[in-house]
Amino acid sequence: MNTLGYILTSTIIVSLISLIGVFTLALNKKRLNKILIFLISLSAGTLIGGAFLHLIPESVEEFGSGNIFIYVLIGFILFYIIEKVLHWRHCHDEGCHVHTFSYMNLVGDSIHNFIDGLIIAASFIVSIPLGISTSIAVALHEIPQEIGDFGVLVHGGYKTSKALMMNLLTALTAVIGGVIGYYVSGFLDLSIIFLLPFAAGGFIYISASDLIPEIRKELDLKKSLINLIIFILGIAIMYGLRFV
Repeated sequence: MNTLGYILTSTIIVSLISLIGVFTLALNKKRLNKILIFLISLSAGTLIGGAFLHLIPESVEEFGSGNIFIYVLIGFILFYIIEKVLHWRHCHDEGCHVHTFSYMNLVGDSIHNFIDGLIIAASFIVSIPLGISTSIAVALHEIPQEIGDFGVLVHGGYKTSKALMMNLLTALTAVIGGVIGYYVSGFLDLSIIFLLPFAAGGFIYISASDLIPEIRKELDLKKSLINLIIFILGIAIMYGLRFV
C-alpha cells in the first residue's frame, strides 16, 4: 500500500468512529434524555481540554508563541460572529427549532477533523510507522469527543438518526484534510500554523459560551456534581492522551 492509501485508510477509519453514537439509538427517548446532559458535560470537557492541552501547546511547540494567541482570539471572535449570523438566519427562516450551538459544534468539529486529516497525512509522509502511531492517537482522541458531540446535536434539536448522519459527514472532513495534506505537503505548516489555534479559539468559545451554560441549568445538587465530575473527566481524558 502506498502513502496515499495509508492516509485514506486511516482517515476513513477515524471518521467511522463518529458512528459510535449509534448505541444511543437503542435507548428509548426518556432514558436518552437522562444521559444527554452528561454527554454535554463530557463534550464541554473534551473541547476545553483539547484546546488547552493539545491544540494550543502543539501550536506553540511547533511554531513558537509568536502570533499563536492572536490566532486563538481570532478564532474565538469569528466563532462568535458565525454564531450570531447563524442565529439570525436560522431563527428568521425556521423558527429556532434547532439550537445554534448545534451548528457551531458542527463547524468546530469539521475544522478539528480536517486538521486531524492534515496531521495524519503529514505523519505518513514522514514515515509509515509514525503515521500509524499518530492515527491511533487521533482515534483514541476522537472516541470520547464523538460521543459527546452526538449528545450535543441531539440536545440541540436534531433527531437521533439525523444527528448520527451529520456527525458522520463532519467526521469525513478528516478524509478531505488527509488528501489535501498529501498533495500540498510542502505548504502544510502554513495551513496548520493558523488552523490549529483558530480551532482552539472556536472550541473554547463553544464550550464556554454554549455548552457550560447548558450544564449550569441543572439545579439538582447531586446531578450538578456528577456533571462537574464528567466535565473534569473529559479534561482528564484529553490530558491522558498527551502521553499516548
